[in-house]
Amino acid sequence: MTPLDLLAAMIAAFAVAGATTWALMRVRGRLPHAAPNSRSLHGSPVPRVGGLALWAGCMPVALVAPPGLPGNWVIWLICVLGVGIISLQDDRRGVSPALRLAVHIGLATALVAAILSATLHPAADFLLPLLCGIAIIVWGANLYNFMDGSDGLAALMTVVGFTAYAIAAGINGTSASTYVAIAAATLALLWVNWPPAKMFLGDIGAVPLGFLASGFGLAGVFSGAWPAWFPLIVFWPFVADATVTLLRRLLRGETVWEAHNTHYYQRLHRMGAGHRGTLSVYAAWMIGTAVTAVVCLAYARGLGWLAFAAWCCAGALLFLAIDYHWRHHKTKAQ
Repeated sequence: MTPLDLLAAMIAAFAVAGATTWALMRVRGRLPHAAPNSRSLHGSPVPRVGGLALWAGCMPVALVAPPGLPGNWVIWLICVLGVGIISLQDDRRGVSPALRLAVHIGLATALVAAILSATLHPAADFLLPLLCGIAIIVWGANLYNFMDGSDGLAALMTVVGFTAYAIAAGINGTSASTYVAIAAATLALLWVNWPPAKMFLGDIGAVPLGFLASGFGLAGVFSGAWPAWFPLIVFWPFVADATVTLLRRLLRGETVWEAHNTHYYQRLHRMGAGHRGTLSVYAAWMIGTAVTAVVCLAYARGLGWLAFAAWCCAGALLFLAIDYHWRHHKTKAQ
């Protein structure tokens, strides 16, 4: 695609998402709301289906100019639509964790099978990549939702992360229009999701975004568009926080599918950083990892895993600092 085509995709996605966001805000009193509770970081009900505006903005572009990824694009659309439907139902009435997980696994299986069928040699082992791919996409969809608990966090990760995907596509000479459209549509929604948020992405926004972030990343790896470290570094702030938190909860014997407030971004907020302070810390982290990934992809691919290790160390230091201050915060509160 030409730069003019990309600009047109960006403007179209931004305009449609912005108009849809405005329309949703006009009827926000009739939309499903996220009610505050002991685990949330908000003190009043907030509409939670802002993701509808995001998809209204980017899906037309994706239909007209799909990314050059392995697997039938119709299968991609069906899988994203399926994830979106179950997520919207969860926003409206709630869905049991077992049903939600079963749908995620089924759709991830279909998508990974399509990707592998298009990229693997017929004689290659299929089962292990299939199982690993399913786990990656299911975890990606859910961790994105887990991280959508503080104003602007998931929206900004989407703008930064999918912009990085778009730049990577440009480096590789493949279509970047869908990535650009997702980033632009989310940017249009960010004005109502920025602290203090007037509307949340909701499951309809966060879960399909996580599904696509991990699905695009996986497809890029199997097609040779980028090494495995690239999507890992780009989305490392979300992957690290959600994964470390899950492992800690497992070690404590907690029921991991139940809601909680022990993510590092939640602790940072509750220690006094608030939504703006938390977003500032994570924004710096997101931009840092994304820039590192793009620079390594463009100029120093051999240093990719070393860069990933460096960001692992940086993340560990941040988490240790939050843990240290959290212990002192709890002691003072007592």
